[in-house]
Amino acid sequence: MKGFRERGFVASSKSSSTAESPHRSFTSDSSELGSADAKFSKPSLWSTFFASAFSVFDTHCDSSSTSEKKAPHIRHGNGWTSAVKKIVAGGSMRRIQECVLGTSKTGISNTTSDIWLLGACYKISQDNSSGDAAATNALAAFNHDFSSRILITYRKGFDAIEDSKLTSDVSWGCMLRSSQMLVAQALLFHRLGRSWRKPLDKPLDREYVEILHLFGDSESSAFSIHNLLRAGKAYGLAAGSWVGPYAVCHSWESLVRSRREETNLEYQSLSMAVYVVSGSEDGERGGAPVLCIEEAARHCSEFSKGQEDWTPILLLVPLVLGLDKINPRYIPSLQATFTFPQSLGILGGKPGASTYIVGVQDENAFYLDPHEVQPVVNVSRDDVEANTSSYHCNVVRHIPLDLIDPSLAIGFYCRDKGC
Repeated sequence: MKGFRERGFVASSKSSSTAESPHRSFTSDSSELGSADAKFSKPSLWSTFFASAFSVFDTHCDSSSTSEKKAPHIRHGNGWTSAVKKIVAGGSMRRIQECVLGTSKTGISNTTSDIWLLGACYKISQDNSSGDAAATNALAAFNHDFSSRILITYRKGFDAIEDSKLTSDVSWGCMLRSSQMLVAQALLFHRLGRSWRKPLDKPLDREYVEILHLFGDSESSAFSIHNLLRAGKAYGLAAGSWVGPYAVCHSWESLVRSRREETNLEYQSLSMAVYVVSGSEDGERGGAPVLCIEEAARHCSEFSKGQEDWTPILLLVPLVLGLDKINPRYIPSLQATFTFPQSLGILGGKPGASTYIVGVQDENAFYLDPHEVQPVVNVSRDDVEANTSSYHCNVVRHIPLDLIDPSLAIGFYCRDKGC
């Protein structure tokens, strides 16, 4: 896995982007990929990163700081119920996120520091005020890349989840949606490559449409919220309940294993093994994560049913990096993970409000937010003319890294053993 130590790449674009609608893709061309220098230091080995970057953890945590946090009980009176119904049904679809995370900070700050987005570097060190073409192109390329990432949000109107009678995941499904986004990015990288961008014209890429189909909101979609909840019962997942990143990571491992064991579902398989990297206490309450190559190889062999010694693999690393707030000494290491070409970002956000963090610039983290309520959309796997606008967002939101919940999970995609 020596490639894990290599840098990401610089992306640039010759055309600028134009925002049209809240979820529409930017109009800049696909970026050119090359090499770049960055201010983040390179870990020398996989073991160096996992053993050194997160080597000291607070292992004695009270119940409020574990990865399996419980959402506070809220008495739903008539006033509260009416307010929620008004928000969900209102034409403006006012963002519930504003109530939880606070007013969003959007756009790119005035700093000239490089932006790292899932292993890609966008150099905007030039003076933007002078209208520098290179800086403008880099920003346009970043916008196009960001808006090409798959957004998965709260949905309303799907089939009831088992016996719960719930037809929406509003107010409780943000961690599940964030995890779906991370896994969807892994599939994009695996099937279409890191340089893929959402096409501006139809027909759409068939592989892209098939990926969206996998995350539809019905039992027929392999990685729907329905099937993820079923696979995660042993880890406390239940409709209507909020869970932490540790449980979600293991639920994905269980779901992928169960789907792989089924027959005649090859098009629905994740096409990669899933390995949850945990510490000495199995990661739930802290402890430095330990990456065991032999264990990863075992997961690959099981996934290929003994036919291969190594397959593409999705690494999920649940962490607890503090008590009530993230310990500042871990911030540089979190920033550095986005420079890895294998980076799939972070499941994290403010306590009780999970987001999918995809990039960093200085102390700020850029994220995709699942807290917008949208009508259910199930994309057929062969519908290359589908309207996929609800799966993308061109509004760039950011949050200071030191404000994210210390209970989080990091993802990496490794195409091969030398990746």
